[in-house]
Parts: sequence; C-alpha cells; structure tokens
Amino acid sequence: MVTLREVKAHPTVDSFIRNGNKFLGVMGFTEHSYRHVNLVSSIARNILERLGYSGREAELAAIAGYLHDIGNVVSRNNHGISGALIAFSVLQELGMPPDEVAKVVSAIANHEEEYGQPVNVVAAALILADKSDVHRSRVRNPDFATFDIHDRVNYAAEHSFLWVHEDRRAITLELTIDIEICPVMEYFEIFLTRMSLCRRAANFLNSNFELVINGAKLL
Repeated sequence: MVTLREVKAHPTVDSFIRNGNKFLGVMGFTEHSYRHVNLVSSIARNILERLGYSGREAELAAIAGYLHDIGNVVSRNNHGISGALIAFSVLQELGMPPDEVAKVVSAIANHEEEYGQPVNVVAAALILADKSDVHRSRVRNPDFATFDIHDRVNYAAEHSFLWVHEDRRAITLELTIDIEICPVMEYFEIFLTRMSLCRRAANFLNSNFELVINGAKLL
C-alpha cells in the first residue's frame, strides 16, 4: 500500500510544494511550505487515530494533508481542484488503488471553505487540520503597516492547537490572540465560513466542534 513516506519522496511532489509556496510568496500570501503541509498531515492523521478510525484511513488522511496545497503551483484560485488533479496523477503513478485515490483527491478538492464539503472521513480530517493552522509565523509580509486583514489575523495568533477529546467526541480549536493587533471580531469576519466548515467536518466525524479564544468558549 502507498505510504506517506513514498509520497514525500516523489520528485514532483517535492518540486510542486516548494515552487507553489514560492509563487504564493511573490503574491504576498501566507506561508504554505513544508512546515504547513507536514503539520496538517500530522494533525489529520491524529484526528482519525484519536477518534478510532482505521490505521489505513489515518494514513490516507496524512497523505491528503501533505498534498492538499500542491495546486498552488498552478494558481491560488481553485487550488483544491487543480491540486486534486495533480495528486491523482502522482498517486496513480505510485500504484494506489482507485478507491483510495478517490478518497484522497476528493478530500483535497473539498478542503477550501468557498466550495468544500466533508464528503468522507479523510476530507473531514483534512478540513479540520488545515483550518487549525493559524499562527503569526505564517505571515511573510515584513511591513506591518501594509498588513491586510488576513495578515493581521494570522500575526495576532500567538498560539493555536487542535484538541481531540475522544471520550466526549469533541474537537476543540484553542487560540490565543493578541486583541491589540486583531480584535476577535476581525477573526470572525474572515474565518466565520471556515469555522462553519469545521463544524460540518466535526459533525461528519460524529463529533462536536468547539472554538476557544483567549480562554473563552465561543462555539
């Protein structure tokens, strides 16, 4: 069976992740490098493992997490769709069975809030893992005066962690935000659709989604 290790070693995957992140940097977008994809991969795996899903489903979630932003090498727009097509070619070349390819590419194609849906457990885990990575280290714009709202929200986030409480089937995104940089309302202004998608993803996994900001439970 195709493993995350094999996917990481594929030269196309390595090149497209590096170049996709570089191209986004030219346009001023936040970091989407190895740090991000490795973190999302790890979190997606952990979600399914903690909630009692099979080891193979957890491995597929880790693979989807590593590949989810590979479409940025084409364009930021609809990068989930282009990424799914690129991933299809890579996974087919590696010999992954069609039913597993279907789970991974559908997860990648559905991870963005503009059009995404938790169509299977791999997709649900990927959505939650990706949307939980909010942190100031992702901001690449060096000029605070020119920050847009996305830069401010990410830069204000001093801590983020996704907790999986398997005993009560709850998934909690815990954030610490510097409200002098970004009021909590600004976080919701751009992330409300993301949080709605996270709630649908958690529900698909028979769990509740919770949001805690600066110690206060908001969802």
